[in-house]
Amino acid sequence: MPAGRNRNSESVDNYLKAILSLSGPREDRVTSTALAHHLAVAPASITNMLQKLAASADPLVEYERHRGVRLSPAGKRRALEIVRHHRLIETFLYKILDYPIEEVHEEAERLEHFISERFEERIAAKLGHPRIDPHGHSIPTMEGDMPPQATLRLTDVSAGGTFLIDSVGDRDVETLRLLEATGIKAGARLKVKPRTAREHYTVSIGRSPKMVDLTHEVAGDIRIVPFER
Repeated sequence: MPAGRNRNSESVDNYLKAILSLSGPREDRVTSTALAHHLAVAPASITNMLQKLAASADPLVEYERHRGVRLSPAGKRRALEIVRHHRLIETFLYKILDYPIEEVHEEAERLEHFISERFEERIAAKLGHPRIDPHGHSIPTMEGDMPPQATLRLTDVSAGGTFLIDSVGDRDVETLRLLEATGIKAGARLKVKPRTAREHYTVSIGRSPKMVDLTHEVAGDIRIVPFER
């Protein structure tokens, strides 16, 4: 990807990333309303951009006004490339430059559009070709494949149990600071109490007996897998 991208290209990249994220592993169509909420953009602006992306010479999306949008093969390749850039940069900032975990996302958001393929390759090699970023998210391969992650959201658990944290959301700085302060991070063991309150989740981390209450919103940013002894 060229190093010198313009602001319009950055906006396109952000749309493609959002569609990739919201469509999920089944690559479902994404509604304009969901996209507007995710990007904090007016619905009319969403419609205009999607129409432009669908009408380009090599369409990046497949869009029908009342059926939503999904990525075209070209759009998916580009979205995964940007996600790879983002997650490699986050990993580099965290592991090599010692950035605090809550700062790497915003920094990577600014840099992901501008690095060259050569620079991308050098970062990956320096890091030993990592498969996950500091938040536990899979890093797409150079070939554009996204390794699958069979995980649950903490909000999917009602009966309690012991789990390993697979990944945590990286979009909200305050949430990241809260999770980091309580030890909730990728790879940590999480004991979840059976739910008694609909909107709250009570957990403990590692061997600590201290219980932590999480809101539904925060719990939704935590992805887990069953802990196998």
